[in-house]
Amino acid sequence: MNQLNGYDIEDLEIGMSASFAKTITEADIVLFAGASGDNNAVHINEEFAQTTAFKGRIAHGMLTASVISAAIAGRLPGAGTIYLGQNLRFKAPVRPGETVHAEVTVKELHADKGRVTLTTVCTVGGKIVIDGETLSVVEAAAVLGEQITDAAIAEVLDRPPRDISSSMADAVAAGL
Repeated sequence: MNQLNGYDIEDLEIGMSASFAKTITEADIVLFAGASGDNNAVHINEEFAQTTAFKGRIAHGMLTASVISAAIAGRLPGAGTIYLGQNLRFKAPVRPGETVHAEVTVKELHADKGRVTLTTVCTVGGKIVIDGETLSVVEAAAVLGEQITDAAIAEVLDRPPRDISSSMADAVAAGL
């Protein structure tokens, strides 16, 4: 364990898992809309949302996905973990008042790089609403002096880097 009670890379084992649960409230949705600027009517206007395929308001997908971040930062690997990337597949909507359970499981360890790949699953009432995986830095010392780039992330994930204007490397270079 590190000084913040998070796991060090050498403490992790494939198959370890942890979970975190949060009830998505009306206030969460309104505050997320304000903080993110995502004021899509399907999230904040019940009358409009009734006319959609959802037949009512739904929580923002990224608000729901943020429960994964809480599981990673608060449970496994824990404090000090740095996100490098997250793949998400949205399977079903989450409605105000529903409780999201996020479970993260160690899938792969890249100890030489101080990185871990976790599978991530969010459920509501036992039904999967989001699944995916994340790549995270577990020990900051493992990447000290190493620039985190899209190519470095792709190397660990065995995927080609995406060509996007707001990439992780751009954000790191900009000091964000």
